[in-house]
Amino acid sequence: MRRWLWAMMLGIPSLVTGQSVFSTFATKTRREAFYQNFLKNYVQRDLTLPLADSTEDDWADPFYGLELLHYKTPFVQQRIAQVWDHVDERSGDFLEAYLQLLYTNYPHSFRPQVKALLQRTLDNRVFILCAEYLLLEHGDAEARTLIRQRLAKLLDSSADVSLELFRRRLNHEGVPSLTPPLDDLLGPSFQPGKTVVYSFQRSNRDYPGLAVIRGADGLFVRNPDSTYFAVPQLARSITNLPYYTHDGNTPQGIFLMDGFGFSHNEFLGPTLNIQMRMPYEVTPAHFFHDPGLTDTTWYLDAYKALLPPTWREDFAMQGAFYAGRIGRRAVIAHGTTIDPNYFKGSVWYPQTPSLGCLCTHERWDDNGQRVFSDQQKLVNALDSAGGAEGYLVVVELDDWPGPVTLADVGHYLAAADKAAAFGKAAVYLHHHGAHHSTGRTNAAHTAG
Repeated sequence: MRRWLWAMMLGIPSLVTGQSVFSTFATKTRREAFYQNFLKNYVQRDLTLPLADSTEDDWADPFYGLELLHYKTPFVQQRIAQVWDHVDERSGDFLEAYLQLLYTNYPHSFRPQVKALLQRTLDNRVFILCAEYLLLEHGDAEARTLIRQRLAKLLDSSADVSLELFRRRLNHEGVPSLTPPLDDLLGPSFQPGKTVVYSFQRSNRDYPGLAVIRGADGLFVRNPDSTYFAVPQLARSITNLPYYTHDGNTPQGIFLMDGFGFSHNEFLGPTLNIQMRMPYEVTPAHFFHDPGLTDTTWYLDAYKALLPPTWREDFAMQGAFYAGRIGRRAVIAHGTTIDPNYFKGSVWYPQTPSLGCLCTHERWDDNGQRVFSDQQKLVNALDSAGGAEGYLVVVELDDWPGPVTLADVGHYLAAADKAAAFGKAAVYLHHHGAHHSTGRTNAAHTAG
């Protein structure tokens, strides 16, 4: 599936030389060629094939590009609609990719078909995607009844943790839950001596979040003018599906920071990224920085013990644990060479959604030279604070409809600094009144 993502990565590699950063993929010529190649070799070629077992991969290859470009034409919709003619013959993997496309590009166009599939599918992942699609229509009481009835039957015969995560989400739909005290999560008693990146988000991931850094000394990194260092960071996937789906939004919770890295995926670009690991993705010994830990079995209580006592029963903060348990991998913090013009008119513009990672804004000129990079700022600041060897915490503050700003969190950072050990100097970078609510909503994220 999605082979075209990699097939289009051929050509002159991106380069980082001194302070100059160049990406072939970000040039105007390459972006235009990418678009034309997608239309010719994926839309016009693959979607004209007869859909059969042998052509499922060919058909699914354009789906991500259709989501990324939000590309919709009468021809594409007519071909997409034909999938329903023999939908029961399709594989679970194909239906997952297909339902993600419908959720992203056609959120209201295929409700009767999706409702019928939900009532007969035996594939748990397909069921969840059908349910999420139907839940986009908040006033459809009949669909909610069908979802609950079908979910109860599936849970009777399956111990799939994804179903349990969906059940909890359904039971808390629209019900605000108070965020535990941020002071406890930010203060020096949380992971003392370790560098921590905090990515503050809204429950509606359409709005960009904000990344700040607490150094190993327990103090938050500041700019040369003494203001707190912070960069916007988007935790929204292109689909905007929940974290317990494949390529859904970035989970909340604690991630291990596992150093800096370069990506071979040109969508992510040549700027250093922050490698992140979830439980089940690495051994407990690696995740907990404990080489003497020989038991390779993962336990939720051990993960919860990383959190302050007031946060250990906050189910939302267990998202990274469960995302790793259901098989999600390679959620990292990276930059981007994706053309932001694809998303003009979106509330997150000029940010670009990813496949569930944390993404920061970068800007490139027509010749492929990097002219602005929040990702580089983040990497430099983290390097100054001690490096990418501690933890990264993703936490939703509330459901306020707007991007997270320093005005939302600055007073918490100042309070945490005051609580840090007296006399320690804050890390300063060197050159090389907003509204705030007290609750967050554990509801489905509204599609963009």
